[in-house]
Amino acid sequence: MKILLISPCRDSKSKTPKSYMMPQLSLHLLAGLTPSEHEVNVVEEEIDDINLDAECDLVGISCMTSNAPRAYYLAQEFRKRGKKVVLGGVHPTILPGEALSYADSVVVGEAENVWEQLIEDFQKDRLQRKYYHSRPSLDRYIPMKFRKSTKKRLFNVLPIMTTRGCPYNCEFCCVSNIYGKKIRHVPVHNVVRDIEESQGKIYIFLDDNIIGQAQYAKVLFKAIKPLKIKWIGQASISFVHDAELLKLASESGCGALFFGIETVSETQLKRMQKSIKEIVKVEEAIKRVKDLGIHFHASMVFGFDTDTKDIFPQTLEFLQRNNISTASFNILTPYPSTRVYEQFKKEGRLLTTNWRYYDHATVVFRPKHMTPYELQEGQIWVKKEFSKISSILKRLPHNMSHPLLYLAMNLTTRKNVKSDYYKLSWLNSEICESKESIPSS
Repeated sequence: MKILLISPCRDSKSKTPKSYMMPQLSLHLLAGLTPSEHEVNVVEEEIDDINLDAECDLVGISCMTSNAPRAYYLAQEFRKRGKKVVLGGVHPTILPGEALSYADSVVVGEAENVWEQLIEDFQKDRLQRKYYHSRPSLDRYIPMKFRKSTKKRLFNVLPIMTTRGCPYNCEFCCVSNIYGKKIRHVPVHNVVRDIEESQGKIYIFLDDNIIGQAQYAKVLFKAIKPLKIKWIGQASISFVHDAELLKLASESGCGALFFGIETVSETQLKRMQKSIKEIVKVEEAIKRVKDLGIHFHASMVFGFDTDTKDIFPQTLEFLQRNNISTASFNILTPYPSTRVYEQFKKEGRLLTTNWRYYDHATVVFRPKHMTPYELQEGQIWVKKEFSKISSILKRLPHNMSHPLLYLAMNLTTRKNVKSDYYKLSWLNSEICESKESIPSS
């Protein structure tokens, strides 16, 4: 049997730059779970075009919220051609009823313990409408069969994951809804085996928080140190409270970390129950990370109900004062099933539920202390000022531990500003007129 697994892009006409492209893991896990007698082809649309007339028996499509409309379009096209289509991923897990309107079957949650059953059911012509297994064990080793696509990404980064689940319940995040509040671990020896068999040099840990449980992280870092790899990941800023953990991460090959700083407003930090609630303490944490030669990537979010237009210059000043390596500038996005989505829906503040706009970069709600246009414009302004050549060069002497990564990511941010300004020209009419529809592609 031939199985086609697809990760769609958000917009087939405008694909993600290499330096911002996140490596795909879920479909490679499915490929690893598939019995060897079947032929599996993994297509990441950000890298390769999709052939709607491809020879296959079963099509699996994994999507998040912003690329769900594209996934639905592809699902409909394959079904028109007589193919059976299964949808899975974050968005179908959150809204399985919606996803079932476009597919023959939906995998809700994680695929371990259901994918092989789904294949067997399909072969016996008894495919179920929905498959679900609550919080499967991560003890089983799953070989990664297909990783050729990583060579088309910047620095040939390979994806890997060691944990699932999050004990926090942030108002704008749905991770705990999908993976649960209890952190589950991949056995450390399986992580080591995965790295050894894939023979990569640079890895990205896709965990929501690589140091979610410090004891496990310490064992992991000690185990991968002899492998002489370089890795990047995402961590809580509380990381710096444990000097031993910080040192072990650095020694194990940690080159860069993504930190969810979110805001420079202490009022909002306290409301979000962050581990560090004072800006001066955040700045001390940044210095400790950078002193170890770790590239510090800050994720900032604009649009909280505490935000006024002052948040934009305040954020820029904070980033420049602390010589932040690189940064993401996000618009608060009320993803379905999150508390902030339910709040905005109840208050009548959602501008659209056309999911293609739920992309971290587009205003889809009415802010409390500014207009949607002012929020969009302010986010772009900070991004533009931070990525000016003069700003990049001024911060460069403080970020010489990874100069190629620093320049590649900052120049990509700068390049994207032009398209962001284009978005302003159609924001009001396009968003405000968009109601409940799903785009055709």
